[in-house]
Amino acid sequence: MTKEYRLLPKNRERPITRFYPDGEATLVGLACDLSMQKFNVVFAGHHRSIGHRPDKTFICSIFDSESSKWRKFVSFQDDCFTHMNRNQAVYLNGSLHWLTESCSCILVLDLKCDIWGKLLFPEEVICGIGIRVHLLELDGNLPIVQISEAGMTIWLLKNYDKEEWEMVDRVSPGCIRGMVPGIFPISQRGQYIVLATHKQVLMYHRDSRVWKDMYSVENSSTLPGFLHMPVEAPCYFA
Repeated sequence: MTKEYRLLPKNRERPITRFYPDGEATLVGLACDLSMQKFNVVFAGHHRSIGHRPDKTFICSIFDSESSKWRKFVSFQDDCFTHMNRNQAVYLNGSLHWLTESCSCILVLDLKCDIWGKLLFPEEVICGIGIRVHLLELDGNLPIVQISEAGMTIWLLKNYDKEEWEMVDRVSPGCIRGMVPGIFPISQRGQYIVLATHKQVLMYHRDSRVWKDMYSVENSSTLPGFLHMPVEAPCYFA
């Protein structure tokens, strides 16, 4: 981490306000290609006229670090997104991926062709009350993590082109029992999965099936625990 930052040019002349809501961002994504030392920033949202609900016109703006310019294209999308997964994009295979609110599919943006597509979930993945589904990145692969009171199940997209999924792990609830409504995975590297609640950061090792409390917040703060971790606190990532 270099702590350097870059100020992006404006992607529109008129700022978004409640009087000019056209194209306000529903989805936000960052795609970094470390091998090429370049990145893309994506803002995408439904067109909404003043005093009306958003329609199916989907406006996508993409910033290219090589040209230092924005490009824009318009398509039609009727998918909805929760507040949590709107900015939880996963960059893989030259595309950005977002979970849809219905959890029926993954919305995919191909940054090479500026084309939207979809990946279907494995048939066994169930969405409903008390069940939460999250999207992560694991060593160049796309995993789905499903959490419920019954436990945690991890699916891995083994064949991207054929959309073939494989269940790679099923975890007993362990110490997350009772935390399901507020726990979510924040990272997965190798055999380690890091999850957070509003007061704790937990780590699960898939091989040994051991849970570890990495950090706990003792005060009454309601922010995610990992946001309170001091700089010198150790992080255990594989």
